Amino acid sequence: MDFDVNKLKEINDLDFEQVAIWPKEIKIVVGFVCAIIVSAICYYAIISSKLPILEGAKNKETELRSTFEAKYRVAVNLNAYIEQLERIEQDFSSMLKSLPNSNETPGLLDDVTFVGTDAGLSFKLLNWQQEIPKEFYTELPIQLEVAGSYHEFGQFASNVANLPRIVTLHDFDINVAGDSLVLTMQARTYRAEATEQ
Repeated sequence: MDFDVNKLKEINDLDFEQVAIWPKEIKIVVGFVCAIIVSAICYYAIISSKLPILEGAKNKETELRSTFEAKYRVAVNLNAYIEQLERIEQDFSSMLKSLPNSNETPGLLDDVTFVGTDAGLSFKLLNWQQEIPKEFYTELPIQLEVAGSYHEFGQFASNVANLPRIVTLHDFDINVAGDSLVLTMQARTYRAEATEQ
C-alpha cells in the first residue's frame, strides 16, 4: 500500500458531500483523527469518572484480602488458640486465688505481723492506707515501721515472700535510732474484686 503524502495537500479543496471519492490517504488521516477524537470523548465522558471507583475497589480488595489472610491464619490455628486461652484462664484463675478476698484481708495483716515478730522485729507502726482500685484487683497498701537489725529486715522480707498470699514491699527507708535500725516501708497486698472468682 503506497501512501502518497502529496495527496494530503488537497485536503482543503475537498467537498464533504463527496467523501466516497476522497483519496485513500485523506480517508486514512481523517479516520485516524476521528478515532482520536472519539477516543478522547469516550475517555473523558465515560472512563475518567469511573477511575476513582476502580481505584477504591482495588484498595478495598487489598484490604479484604489482608483481612481474609489474617482470619485464615486464626482459623487454621483455632485449636492452638483455644488451648492457649484455656491455659491463660487457668493461670489467671490460680493468680486470682492467690489474692485474698475481703474476708481474708484482716488475717493477712496478722500474717505480716507474725512474720515480722518471728524475724525479731518490733513494730512501731502498722497502718492501713487508702485502697487503690485497679482493673481486676484492689491494691491495699500498709504503712509499716519496724525496728531491728539489718539481718532481721532481710529475714522479714524473706518470710513475707513465703506467705501464701501476694504481698510486695516498697519505698524502703532505713534510719539509725539508738542501738537499732528503723525500717519504714510500704507493704502492698492485693484483693480480688468481688465480681471475680
